[in-house]
Amino acid sequence: MLSVVGVLLVLLAGAEAVVASQNRQFTNAALTETGPLRVQGQELLSVLLDQETGVRGYAVSGDRVDLQPYDQGLRQEREVLATMTELTDDYPDISQELRLVQERAEQWRRTVAEPVIAATGANGPAAGQALLTDEARQQFDGIRDAIEDLQAEILTARERVVSEIERTGDLLVLLLVFAGVVVAVAGALLLFSLEKMVVRPLTSLASQVREVADGDYQHRIAGSGPPEFLALAEDVDSMRQKIARDLAEVREARERIEWVNSQLQKQAEELVRSNRDLEQFAYVASHDLQEPLRKVASFCQLLQRRYAGKLDERADQYIAFAVDGAQRMQRLINDLLAFSRIGRLTTGFTDVDMNKVMEDVAGQTEPARQYVDAELTWSGLPVIRGEEPLLTNLLVNLVSNSVKFRRPDVTPKVHVSARLVGDEWEISCQDNGIGIEPEFADKIFVIFQRLHSKDAYPGTGIGLAIVKKIVEYHGGRVWVDTDTAEGTAIRFTLPARAEDVEAAAGTGGGDGDSSGADAASVAGEPVVDDAPAAPGPVGAGSGDDDAGRDGHVVRQPQPRDATDPADTPSGGGGATGTKETAR
Repeated sequence: MLSVVGVLLVLLAGAEAVVASQNRQFTNAALTETGPLRVQGQELLSVLLDQETGVRGYAVSGDRVDLQPYDQGLRQEREVLATMTELTDDYPDISQELRLVQERAEQWRRTVAEPVIAATGANGPAAGQALLTDEARQQFDGIRDAIEDLQAEILTARERVVSEIERTGDLLVLLLVFAGVVVAVAGALLLFSLEKMVVRPLTSLASQVREVADGDYQHRIAGSGPPEFLALAEDVDSMRQKIARDLAEVREARERIEWVNSQLQKQAEELVRSNRDLEQFAYVASHDLQEPLRKVASFCQLLQRRYAGKLDERADQYIAFAVDGAQRMQRLINDLLAFSRIGRLTTGFTDVDMNKVMEDVAGQTEPARQYVDAELTWSGLPVIRGEEPLLTNLLVNLVSNSVKFRRPDVTPKVHVSARLVGDEWEISCQDNGIGIEPEFADKIFVIFQRLHSKDAYPGTGIGLAIVKKIVEYHGGRVWVDTDTAEGTAIRFTLPARAEDVEAAAGTGGGDGDSSGADAASVAGEPVVDDAPAAPGPVGAGSGDDDAGRDGHVVRQPQPRDATDPADTPSGGGGATGTKETAR
C-alpha cells in the first residue's frame, strides 16, 4: 500500500510541477509581454499624433521650430517599434497588425508629411496648408484604425493568457486538493495498519512482559504481527527463560546460604560458648593450680636448702631439676592466667597518656635495665583511648623483650616513638638487639612459640601473644618491621582520637611523630650509682634512681655478677604480665 501511495504521490507531484511551470510561463507572458505591448501601443499612437501635430504646426507657421515634435516623434516611433517587435515574437497576429501600422505610417509620411514639409519650406505656409486636404486626414485616420486593431489584438492575446493562467491555476489547486486527499486517505490507512500491525502486537507483548515483571516468570511470551515482532517476542521469551533459570539458581543458592548461615550461627554460638568455657577453664585451672605448685616449689626449695651437699651430686641435680620445673610451671600458669584475663576483665576505655605509661614502664623494667646498663628512650607519645593497665602491660613486654634479646658486649638501646598515619597512631619499639629473621616475623606472635631454647633465653613464649591480644582488643594490629637495618622494630597501631585527627588535618600533619621531633627529649641526666643495687622483681622500682620515672632517657649501670633480671619472671601476672617472650 505504501508503494502505491508513493507512486501516486510522485505522479501527482510531477503533474503539479508541469502545471505550475505552465502557470508561471503564462503569468510571465501577461506581466512581461502582453501588458507592456498594450502600453507600447498607446505610446506608438502618441508619437504618431506628435508627428501629425508637428507637420500641421509647421504648415501654419513655416517655422522650423514647430517641426521638433515631428522629428522627436519619428525617433520615438523607431524605438517603440523595435521594442514591440521583440515582444511579438510569440504572437504572429500582433506582429501582422504591427507591420500594418508601420506600413500606413510610412505611407502617410511619404504622401502627406514629407510633401507638406517640402512645400512649406519652398513656397511658404500657404503651399503647405494646401496639401493638408481631407484625403490627408483620412490617411492618418487609417493609421488610427490600424493602431486600434493592434490594441484589440493585444487585448485578445492578453485575455487568452489570463484565461490560461486561470485554467492552470485551477488545475494546480485541483491537483493539490487531490494530493491532500491521497495523503489523508493514506494517513488513515497507515494509522489503521499501524494499529493492527504495530500497536496491538506491541501492546500485547508489553502486557505479557509486565506479567513476567510482576513475578510470573513461568508465563510464556507469545508474539503476533510482523515477523520482526515475532522474532522480538522469541528473544524476550528467551531472556525470560534465562532469568527464570538464574532466579531458580539464586533461590537455591540463597536457601543453601541460609542453611550455611544457620550452621555458622550455631557454630559461632558453640565457639563463643566453647571459648567462654575455655577461658573459664584456663582461669580456674591456672588459679587452682597455684596452691599445689607453691607447695611443690616450696618443698623442693626446702629439700634443696636442707640437703644440698649432703647427698650425692646426682640427687642435688634432681632436686635442682624439680625446683626449676616447678618455677617454670608457676611462670607458665601466671602467663596463661594473664592471657585469659585480657578483654574479659575490663575497666572501660579512658584517655591514656602514653608518656605517663612509659614512665610506669621505665619503673617496672628498671631492675632489668640496671643489670645490663640498658638505655630506654621515647619520643612525645600521644593520648590514646584504652585501658591503661593493658597498655602498660603491652609496652612492658616489648621493652623487656628488647632488653632480654640483646647482643653480647653491646649496650642495649630501646626507643619508643609514635606517628599519626591516617586515623591511627603507629607506635614503634626499636632496639639494637639480635633481630628477627623475616620468615619468623609472624610466628613470634603465636602463643607458646619459641625461636630459641629455654637455656639460651628463658621464658614461656607467651609475651608477644599477650601483646597481639592487647593490640587487637584495642582495635589495632601489630607486626614486625623486617626492613629494619639493625635490631628489631615491632610496630603496632591504635585508633587515634577524633580531635587528634582533626588537628593533624588542620596543620597538614599526620605522617610524622606526634611531637614533630625525631629525637627523644631528655628530662634528666643518666644516673650512675657507686654501689651496686641488688636485683629485684620486675616492677619494683629503685628508691635511689628517679631518672627512669621523670625523664625520657633512662640508663642504669649495674654489676654483671647477679642474675639477669630480664630473665626473672613476674610473679604477679595481670597488669605487669610476663617479661619473657621467645623470638
